[in-house]
Amino acid sequence: MTITGKIHSVETCGTVDGPGIRYVLFLSGCPLRCKYCHNPDTWASPMYKSMTIDEVMGDVKKYKPYFSFSKGGITLSGGEATLQWEFVEELFKACKDEKIHTCLDTSGYCDLENAEKFLAYTDLVLLDIKQINNKKHKELTGVDNTKILQFAKYLNEKNIPTWIRYVLVPEYSDDEEDVDDLCQFLKDLNNVEKVEVIPYHEMGVAKWEELNLTYSLKHIKPPTRENIERIKKIFLKYNLPIAEDEL
Repeated sequence: MTITGKIHSVETCGTVDGPGIRYVLFLSGCPLRCKYCHNPDTWASPMYKSMTIDEVMGDVKKYKPYFSFSKGGITLSGGEATLQWEFVEELFKACKDEKIHTCLDTSGYCDLENAEKFLAYTDLVLLDIKQINNKKHKELTGVDNTKILQFAKYLNEKNIPTWIRYVLVPEYSDDEEDVDDLCQFLKDLNNVEKVEVIPYHEMGVAKWEELNLTYSLKHIKPPTRENIERIKKIFLKYNLPIAEDEL
């Protein structure tokens, strides 16, 4: 059986989704409905391109020289790439055959029996933990965080290098008690290489309007510098490795 992926879009020289220069493949489909999502067009869009592993690899290999000198590679993002876990597994396996660094940008909302298959070929995970408080997580994303926290623990068990991404949304994820609880969870994970505190932005609003979706955070503005620094100090209190460009 030929495995194909539902490809939403490609960024051939990305520099923010993992180390070095990255070939970033955005896959279509997502089980979350984050209130601040800047890619709502990936949720269940019929506008995707179906590609085989060979077709993707034919394009990816063109960028191997860039990967070599920058210590980059491929990043799968979305949407939620793990919805297409069989495609992720086979594509990452092909990349490892080519000695290409593999990175997965994910919410972690997936079943562990599927995750263990593609994680065998995954060099790095960018894990977005939206909220440690389960009730608030469900309000913010439409799903609870049980699977996500299980996934985070599993990454630690398998010692897979992980970067934690925390989007700071005023009124939704800037409560000091919640951040402290998140730090309590993260401090016991030995595989976390760094934590990225990412300020909420409004760049996705136009997409919501184009799709005739109601953007419920119109009243929310990006966090102030003071608010960002306040939250960073909590992570630093637990000696968690804040990304250098976040200091």
